[in-house]
Amino acid sequence: MSSPYASAMGRLTVRSAAFLSRETFLGLAGAKDLSDLVKGLEPTAYSPDLAAAASMYRGEEMLEVAINRLFVRRCRGVLDATPFAGKATVAAYLRRFDVQNIALILSAKAQGRLVREAESFLISSREIPAGLFAGAMTLDDFRQLLQQPTLEAVVQQLVRFGYGSLLGRLEAYERTRDIFPLLQALDQVYYAELQRSILYFQGDEWNLRRFVHSELDVRNILLLLKGKDSGVPVEAVLERFLEGGTVTKAQASDAYAAPSLAEMVAVFQPRFPAIAEGLAGYQAQRTLTGFEVGLTRERAMREILRMRSYPLSGAILFTFLMRAELERTDLRKIVYGRQYGVPTNAIVEQLVVPRMRAGPAA
Repeated sequence: MSSPYASAMGRLTVRSAAFLSRETFLGLAGAKDLSDLVKGLEPTAYSPDLAAAASMYRGEEMLEVAINRLFVRRCRGVLDATPFAGKATVAAYLRRFDVQNIALILSAKAQGRLVREAESFLISSREIPAGLFAGAMTLDDFRQLLQQPTLEAVVQQLVRFGYGSLLGRLEAYERTRDIFPLLQALDQVYYAELQRSILYFQGDEWNLRRFVHSELDVRNILLLLKGKDSGVPVEAVLERFLEGGTVTKAQASDAYAAPSLAEMVAVFQPRFPAIAEGLAGYQAQRTLTGFEVGLTRERAMREILRMRSYPLSGAILFTFLMRAELERTDLRKIVYGRQYGVPTNAIVEQLVVPRMRAGPAA
C-alpha cells in the first residue's frame, strides 16, 4: 500500500536541490558589500525574486523582499504538497508568521508607532521589512488590524482569528501598560494549537511532537540565559516560560538557582552539549549569540537526522520547512551583517547552516 506522503516526498526532494550549499553561504558571507552579495545570489533560486524586487527597492530592502518571497513560496509549496493527514499540522505550524505579524502590530500600537503594509510584507517603524504572510491570515486581515485605532481595538479584532484568550490579558495591560502578557498569550495559543493539531494517523507522528518539544526547549533555555545575564528574579523569568518541552519548569527553576550563568550552562550541558560553545564569546564580550547559534545548530542537526529516518511521513514536510527557515535566517544575518560592516569571521560564527556537520544536504 502506497503512503499518502509519497508524492510530497518526491516533490520536496526535487525542490530541496535549490537550497544553498555550504560553499555558497561562505562565499556570500565574504561579499564586499550588498551589491557583491546580490551578484552572489544571482545564480541561485533567488534570481527571479531579486530581479522583481529591484524594480521597487534597493539595498537591504531589496534583498529582504527577495528572500521573503522565496521563503513564502516554499512554505506555501509545502502546504500544497501536504496530504490530508498532515494538512492541519502544517497549517498550524505556519501560523507562527501570523503570530509574528500580530506581535509587531501590538508592539507598535502600544508604543504609538506606525506600522504600514506594503505588498506582501509589513514595514516596521524603522522602515525595514518585518513581516511574512505565510500563515492563515491574509493581507486584508492585517490591513483591518492596522486600521484599528488602539491596541485594545486590535485585540478585539483578534477574537475572530482564534486569539480570544488575549481579552483576558487586556485588564492587566491597561493597568500596567506592560505588553508582555499579551505577547506571551499569543505564544501560548500558538504552541497549544500546534501540539493539538498533531494527530496520529500513521503512528509515527511522535516525530513531529518531538520537533515541537525541541523548539520549546531552545526557546526556554535562551530565556533562562537572558534572565540570568540580566539578573532578573527567577519568578519573573518563569512567568515567561512555556510548558510543553522536555525541560520542565521545575528543572528550569533548579538550573536558574546556579550561582552564575556559566554554572547554569554546566547544568544543561549534558543534555545540550552545544550550549557550551557560547561560553567563550560570553566571557569575552558578554554576548549570548554563541549560545543561540550552538543550540539552534545542534537542534537542527538532531531533528533533521532523526526525521530523515521517516521519509514517508509528516517528517519530510518539517525537514523541508526547517531547512527553509534556517536558510532565510542565515541569509538575513549575512545581509544585515554586511550592511553594518560586521567582519566576515563574525558573520560566519553566527551562521547555522554552514556550520552543520551534515554539510549541504543537511
